[in-house]
Amino acid sequence: MLSLHRRLALAHVSVIVVVMTIAAAGSYFVFARNVRAELDAALLALAETEVSMLAASREDAPVEVHEASRGTSAAPSFVRLDRLVQMVDGQGDVLARSANLGEAQLPIPHMLLDRLAANETVFQTLDGFGDEPMRMVSVPVPGPHRVLAVQVAGSLDDVNHVLTAASILFLALGGVLLLTLGTAGALVTRRAFDAIADVVQQARRIGDRDLGERLPHPGTRDEIGRLVDTLNAMLARIEAGMEAQRRFTSDASHELRSPLSRLRTELELTLRHPRENHVYVQTLHSALEEVESLTLLVEELLVLARLDAGQERDDAETVALDLLAEEAVRRIEPMARESGVKVSIEPSPPVAAIAARGAVALAIANLLDNAVKFSPQGTEVRVWFLADMDTSEAVLCVADGGAGIAKDDLPHLFKRFYRGAAARSDEKTPGLGLGLALSQAVLHAQGGRIEASNEQAGGARFEIRLPLAP
Repeated sequence: MLSLHRRLALAHVSVIVVVMTIAAAGSYFVFARNVRAELDAALLALAETEVSMLAASREDAPVEVHEASRGTSAAPSFVRLDRLVQMVDGQGDVLARSANLGEAQLPIPHMLLDRLAANETVFQTLDGFGDEPMRMVSVPVPGPHRVLAVQVAGSLDDVNHVLTAASILFLALGGVLLLTLGTAGALVTRRAFDAIADVVQQARRIGDRDLGERLPHPGTRDEIGRLVDTLNAMLARIEAGMEAQRRFTSDASHELRSPLSRLRTELELTLRHPRENHVYVQTLHSALEEVESLTLLVEELLVLARLDAGQERDDAETVALDLLAEEAVRRIEPMARESGVKVSIEPSPPVAAIAARGAVALAIANLLDNAVKFSPQGTEVRVWFLADMDTSEAVLCVADGGAGIAKDDLPHLFKRFYRGAAARSDEKTPGLGLGLALSQAVLHAQGGRIEASNEQAGGARFEIRLPLAP
């Protein structure tokens, strides 16, 4: 099977051949018609000259062909003498003929006599008269005259020679143009495919460990440049996917190792010697807590994995942030009362956003949970809303009364499994370091984001920003 390069070159040459054939045939047809028309015009002009001379002569004057004088005193003449002229009457008898016709007679069949009698000018091609093909015109003589018509014939040999030379010229020019255009097309096609071959060869060298490399751009904005841009963008997406997969595997293995090790150690120590029943019950409760923590971890990891793969994306709708916040506050209030923290919603105008209800509810619940966990007893967690008209965003703010976010923690706050200094120092504070990362990921999928900062009076402040509903 022919390669694409060869098929394109063959198609290019075929199109050129078809176009040139049509153009050459049309040009030859027009040229041949014009050349023959010139010969017909010359024959007709001579015949009409003879007719006009006959009409101007007396009726009793002898009928003769008016030829150029051959006397030595005559001035040089450029009048063609190779035209054969004869005059015939109504019965087809020749009344006069030119000297160069000799004793021969131009054909005058009965059908031609009938058409001449009907005052019709007739052009004919004589293939069997003389040594050369000839063209003849028969012109009727008007009025009552004994001469019915004047016939003038000329050789087609010059016309045929001109057309033959034109045919050779057309063929030669066509061959040169075909060779030139075909070679140019082949060179251009080869150059384009050489560039594609270079891209393919460079792409083959990029393996799983070299996904950070990119194809060199040719520096042009043509199809090859757009192809390289597309492939580089695809490599970037593949690199991001592979990096997310490696990060997920690393994080999952790291976070699963510790609780599994604690669970195994606790069970082995309990089973090493016979124990009292209450010891086994205590061990089982501890194991159940570890299993619940592992279950939560696996569920959150699966959600993050689906988000990385672009599979966790619900349909967006118009959601009221104030209603979602009120629902989240009602759910967190038992935990807040137990911790001695007050959660309140400040008076704010209702604000609606365009997002998936479940994603926004999850993010609000995680922010409130963190705010309550890191707020000292007797402090307050405040929630309020606003519409940022400058950025066309709906904003939900959550501020706590804790120690705030350490400056070193701010750049890493939304990384997976990252826990700030306050969380690491307080072992009693539960958490896996996935809540903020998961909330940020689900809001990014909705076209939103979470921003973190510190309040001037102390405490952390988180803002959920989503596209504002009309």
